[in-house]
Amino acid sequence: MVRRTKYVCGTTAALLAVSGCATVDPTPDYQRAAKHVAAATGQARTYQPGDDDAIADRVEELLDGGITVDEAVQVSLLNNPRLQSMFMEVGMARADVVQAGLLSNPTLGIALQFPSGGGLASLEASLAQNIAELWQLPLRKRIAERSLEQAILGLARVAADLSADTKVAYREASGGDERHRIAEENLAVAQELFDLALARMEAGAASELEVNLSRSLALDAEMDVEAARLAAADARRSLATLLGFAGDAGGLVLLDPLPDEPPPTSDPELLLGLARLSRVDLRAARELTHASRDRLREEYLRVFPNVEIGLALERGERGRSDGGRDILADTARESISNGALTAPGIEPRSARRRHTDFIIGPSLDLELPIFDQNQAQIAKAKLACAAALKTLEGLDRSIEQEVRAATDRSAAAWRLVRMYRDRALPLAQSNLDLSREAYRAGRASFLAVLEAQRFFLDARSSFASATEAAAATIPELERTIGLPYAVMMAQIVNEQDSQVTDGEEIEP
Repeated sequence: MVRRTKYVCGTTAALLAVSGCATVDPTPDYQRAAKHVAAATGQARTYQPGDDDAIADRVEELLDGGITVDEAVQVSLLNNPRLQSMFMEVGMARADVVQAGLLSNPTLGIALQFPSGGGLASLEASLAQNIAELWQLPLRKRIAERSLEQAILGLARVAADLSADTKVAYREASGGDERHRIAEENLAVAQELFDLALARMEAGAASELEVNLSRSLALDAEMDVEAARLAAADARRSLATLLGFAGDAGGLVLLDPLPDEPPPTSDPELLLGLARLSRVDLRAARELTHASRDRLREEYLRVFPNVEIGLALERGERGRSDGGRDILADTARESISNGALTAPGIEPRSARRRHTDFIIGPSLDLELPIFDQNQAQIAKAKLACAAALKTLEGLDRSIEQEVRAATDRSAAAWRLVRMYRDRALPLAQSNLDLSREAYRAGRASFLAVLEAQRFFLDARSSFASATEAAAATIPELERTIGLPYAVMMAQIVNEQDSQVTDGEEIEP
């Protein structure tokens, strides 16, 4: 009996010791997430929980003296609060993995009943453990690990979106500064026309109407300056939000101007192949389909949700007269029978009533699946599995259209930039110069000069907007493909070189 009790206690202590060794350490998951972020953004360093002081120093170092587009992306990956919160979600997913690998606690039951006549109380005790988890636990842990992988891939996708958003915001802020500068130059040009009209009116060669029209154009240009200033300030504040910058956004110094040359382009089919390999949201959707299949298997295993084995112990109650003789009562009976004080007779051991102290043995509790066979949850898991497959299919089709649209938009935007740069702007400048010269010489009307100047001012503003929009198509293409542009182009060149090499080997 003592050995059995020690065995039960030892087994319980061992189970508790194993459970107590479970710890939650998401550091390797953070590092794995950082590798995915580096692959998606081209940046080797991103936020890591626990490194806040070092990260703050690095952010301050990057911002000092101005930032390039690449440095702005670095700052956002280190300092953006939303991305930082995603790391906490990865840590919570790791905690779920640890929890999924733990057995549920055993149950201990004790019942103590006291007899009304006094004596030793009745004792019942049981120790049980649900062993159904032994075949449910591997699947349960695998599902949690897939959820962790989805959280890591989701973080990488947020980081890729943040990188693209930061580049777009940087280009918009640079474009805002450029449009503000052009608006100020346009104001100077409009002021020159007003001064010219005023001088001609004083010389008697122009009317007051011409002066008023030129003054109206100068006023429009002045209002455009204020609107451009506000738009530039708003663009900087949007950039500061992505950077996690808490100070005055006007203090941000942007070092990279808008690009004026289009980057190399590629075949949409090659880009589509890269997107299907690189998009982390597509990989996360695949993980979701695998997890849904595992959940379906788990629901089948839950037909027997509880199978508990254990030890049951029982000790019956014992009254005061049980287990021994009442010597005084026996002496009284013997003395009355013999008419004198007589000692009671000796009862042999074999005639005494025997008592069993404890009853111990194994126990089994099984929930019988008679009415509830988990049919509803199995059906639900099947539908969830089908939904995950449809989601994956829909995402794949959506990516195909996104890639084609992104390449088309980029090509069209840069064609528009080239048209403004090579044709519209030179033509507008030539018309303005010719009309002014003719107006000074009295060979052209003021309306001709006014129209030429309006066309010139509009062309300059439109060129700046077109250049900004074209520059933004590159980070949008990166977002669509899921790779930095340089990495994307390098992989395409390698693929093309490989195809050429293979073709040369095939030819006789």
